[in-house]
Amino acid sequence: MTLNLKTLAIAAAAVAALGATGQALAQQSPWLVRARIVNIDTANQSEAVPAAGIPADAIHVSNKTIPEVDISYFFTPQIAAELVLTYPQKHNVSVGGAGVGSFKHLPPTLTLQYHFLPGAQFSPYVGAGVNYTRISNIDLQGGLGLEKSSTGLALQAGVDYKLDKHWSLNVDIKKVQIRSDVTLNAARISQVRLDPVLFGVGLGYRF
Repeated sequence: MTLNLKTLAIAAAAVAALGATGQALAQQSPWLVRARIVNIDTANQSEAVPAAGIPADAIHVSNKTIPEVDISYFFTPQIAAELVLTYPQKHNVSVGGAGVGSFKHLPPTLTLQYHFLPGAQFSPYVGAGVNYTRISNIDLQGGLGLEKSSTGLALQAGVDYKLDKHWSLNVDIKKVQIRSDVTLNAARISQVRLDPVLFGVGLGYRF
């Protein structure tokens, strides 16, 4: 009988601990905000323009380091949606090494994430979603132009390292599909595929 009472006491304690953990998770806010510094590394792939003597991959868009803010909402401890935001970023453009001007782009991205170990201090995740890029302030020489928007896929992987209940360090990498037709006097002559890799580090706060 003594053994059975001990077993019952241990089981009751385990159930109580699980209940407390579930209550803590239920009370945790679903909102997480991060601020990151992100390096944009463009793929710089482009079609050749034989009539103008421009070989393939000769159109280059400059790399850049930018600030970024993202807002995540957790539907469950494992499933979250993340909206990535920044302000319009200016990039220089060159053809065959010669500068031909610049443009700005605004690339908000929405991903759906899976967090493998939401309760752990070291919490990795993966995500996939969509990117919409708006291209503006196009200032290119010689009648060159760019398509003004791009919609493409986005893939993501990262990890949060929890410092305490609210704060965490974050490392994140994304591959984003961004492409634009290149025009000369409004006629399409090529397509540039930026398709950047975005590597970011930052700080997160869980409300």
